[in-house]
Amino acid sequence: MNEPATPLEPWQWPEPHWRRLVNQVRAGRAYRPQRWKGGARCAFALSFDSDHETNELREGGRSIGRMAWGQYGNRVGVPRILALLAEHEVPATFYVPAVAALLYPDEQRRIVGEGHEVGIHSWIHELNSVLPYEAERDLMLRAADTLEGITGVRPVGARTASWDFSPHTLRIEKEMGLLYDSSLMADEDCYELLMDGEPTGVVELPVEWIRDDAVYFMMNRATSLRPYTAPADVLDIFRREFDAAWQQGGIFQLTTHPHVIGYRSRIFILEDLIRHAKAKGDVWFATHREVVEFAKAHAI
Repeated sequence: MNEPATPLEPWQWPEPHWRRLVNQVRAGRAYRPQRWKGGARCAFALSFDSDHETNELREGGRSIGRMAWGQYGNRVGVPRILALLAEHEVPATFYVPAVAALLYPDEQRRIVGEGHEVGIHSWIHELNSVLPYEAERDLMLRAADTLEGITGVRPVGARTASWDFSPHTLRIEKEMGLLYDSSLMADEDCYELLMDGEPTGVVELPVEWIRDDAVYFMMNRATSLRPYTAPADVLDIFRREFDAAWQQGGIFQLTTHPHVIGYRSRIFILEDLIRHAKAKGDVWFATHREVVEFAKAHAI
């Protein structure tokens, strides 16, 4: 029996192979309006990944401590965040794994009841890149059905867990008829996603690790992962991102986590950002769905 051929190293790939890999998912047409709703100069889109216990459940559920940390997100983080959003009359988008929604259905109903959006965020925070197409599709569909069953609203947007986007993810989102995704980083404005060079109709509202609280504050005592940035410095980074978005007439999109940002020494970051944006003026505060709908309808 012949031995299988030795796999080629990336530098040995023929051009059609690496072009095919690059073209699986690409940024297509940009969706950037001349002005935002109400003539605003800048769109301000807050999002919260309500992972709760699913961060640890994905890893096998062995750490009681890390699951308690997840429960903090529901018990303290989300109520504190909702109170802040209500005080300043700011809408936001919450991306919720289906298992977290099943653990805390009243939380999801409260979020929607207070005028916020709930989006798909996996079944149990699984990594899409390790799943076959059939399993990923089944979990995405079940997650959407679960969120709709709990909140009464069918989600129109998705964010993959850990922003882990598989070669099948976009195909599944297109098959589901989703309006948008918020997991990728090819731009700072909204853009249409291309699959194998063809437009899909799915709009990307891009994220970035720079605008994510987890990279600055995450902690795992069993590994070398330790917080390294002071909250005041994180506020400065986020504020500079907002100021540049405002200057350019773009989107300030922020990703945070209730079990990370929800602490007493960190929640001020969100409040100061909101106050700063309102003081600057000419800002439209909106959910991710609203931003995508407006950008797609009014792109220049």
